[in-house]
Amino acid sequence: MAELTYDFNMNRFKNRLDTFKDWPFTEETGSCCTAVKMAEAGFFHSANDSADVARCFVCLKELEGWEPEDNPFEEHRKHSPKCEFLLLNKKEEDWTVQEFLELETKRQISRMQKIIELKTKEYLELAEHVQSEMEKLV
Repeated sequence: MAELTYDFNMNRFKNRLDTFKDWPFTEETGSCCTAVKMAEAGFFHSANDSADVARCFVCLKELEGWEPEDNPFEEHRKHSPKCEFLLLNKKEEDWTVQEFLELETKRQISRMQKIIELKTKEYLELAEHVQSEMEKLV
């Protein structure tokens, strides 16, 4: 659950960019999915088991297995075409206050949906375990 609260400050480009300190793809290596392009596409580096996991700060779509030639915007559109960040189609400095607040609302909806999914999965696993234990008593 801590990982879902981590993304709270990721609505700022600079904060997203700062998460890519150990990102394996750089301009020096000729990569298309550099830290800057990833952050511009709404991603932040999600410290996980894999060195190349990135998550969108709005739709929370997590992608890994990046290749040097991958275009972050194209990959984001392909895997999450209804992401509100992509649909807004504006740079952060061009957002109005209303757009920022609407985007933040959509982000919080995504976050709550993710929490509900995780809690439902936990509940179903626990229910299955309890049912299994009860069957052993019969």
